[in-house]
Amino acid sequence: MGARRPVSGFCRDCLTDVADTAKRCRGCGSPRLVRHAELDRLTIAHIDCDAFYATIEKRDDPSLADRPLIVGGGKRGVVATACYIARTYGVRSAMPMFEALSRCPHAVVVKPNMAKYVEVGREVRKRMRDLTPLVEPLSIDEAFLDLTGTERLHGMSAARVLARFARDVERDVGISVSIGLSGNKFLAKIASDLDKPRGFAVLAPAEAPAFLAPRPVGFIYGVGAVSAGKLANDGFRLIGDLQRADERDLMRRYGEEGLRLSRLARGIDTREVDPERETKSVSAETTFDSDIADFRPLEQHLWHLCEKVSSRLKAQGLAGATVTLKLKSADFKLRTRARSLGSPTQLATRIFEAGRDLLRLEVGTTRFRLIGIGVSHLDDGGGDDLSDLIGRRAAQAEHAVDALRSKFGRDAVVKGLAIEEE
Repeated sequence: MGARRPVSGFCRDCLTDVADTAKRCRGCGSPRLVRHAELDRLTIAHIDCDAFYATIEKRDDPSLADRPLIVGGGKRGVVATACYIARTYGVRSAMPMFEALSRCPHAVVVKPNMAKYVEVGREVRKRMRDLTPLVEPLSIDEAFLDLTGTERLHGMSAARVLARFARDVERDVGISVSIGLSGNKFLAKIASDLDKPRGFAVLAPAEAPAFLAPRPVGFIYGVGAVSAGKLANDGFRLIGDLQRADERDLMRRYGEEGLRLSRLARGIDTREVDPERETKSVSAETTFDSDIADFRPLEQHLWHLCEKVSSRLKAQGLAGATVTLKLKSADFKLRTRARSLGSPTQLATRIFEAGRDLLRLEVGTTRFRLIGIGVSHLDDGGGDDLSDLIGRRAAQAEHAVDALRSKFGRDAVVKGLAIEEE
């Protein structure tokens, strides 16, 4: 037998090369080493901030460092995110708050501060774009990156650039990230979940089939509970079952979805990292402490949400042409109603007018536990046709309010609708 080829590896903290069998870095003594035979050849990454909201709150309040923390709404709201300590008690994102607190009654609960999270997200995104122009955001706290061809620019491999990025973000921004490195987006996304938090995992396409085979079909993105149930009924319970199936048979059964499943089951993903990927919608919602049936309090909640959506649209330089109202009744049944606008908008007043009209048609039939508003069909720019005098004055007034709030705080100007009736 020939000698085993050394496996490429380095220290994630100081980037020093490490020997094949080393347990710690000879330079800084760190045990955080990464090794893989293809470490210096793979260039597609998925970067995911660890427990993003909760990590920011702990950064800003060190007294929370060793305590279970939940970021979310009131007792009838849901968990936006939970720190890793809280997760050991079974607390998960989107879990109802009453369930989360029953599992971890001693958790500290903090209401979300989206303005703060957006600011941190922008800083991390800027640092990503310093690595490569090919950054595809997925949300405020995660993105795909393609570092192909950047080795000469940075003077090191993509893997080392990513490790340096993670180290610098932790030092300068005060949050941690986990990185998945592979040859395509599907596998990079899987890899980023393998070593959280502060992780760095590598999953090469050649080893993907064996890695995926024992996983349930729901491990493939886009396969929810209903789809997984249908696939199981057809004999495809594990990804390995899909691997053994004939691709043409899967296409006959499921059409284009069958082709997608066949390819992903074998770790094949030809999607490119798309820096032009558009945000599809901007929305906000709230769950009430008690069910509401009357129009006036629903209207007040709607106005606050419209201001949030408007603020996010303005911050991103976007405007939308469709407004969608979301309502969840006391029996958890969901209603959505949409209205197209004559022109794109980012103004809270226009979003609210459309949402209020939709709300009037629903009130009086039941009690509601949740209300939400969203804007879609987005375009760059401020939108809003300011050619008529009334529209121009309304837009100018709203932007003046934005400027005052930016300078003196959100409570500097309170519109009449936001004031509770005595």
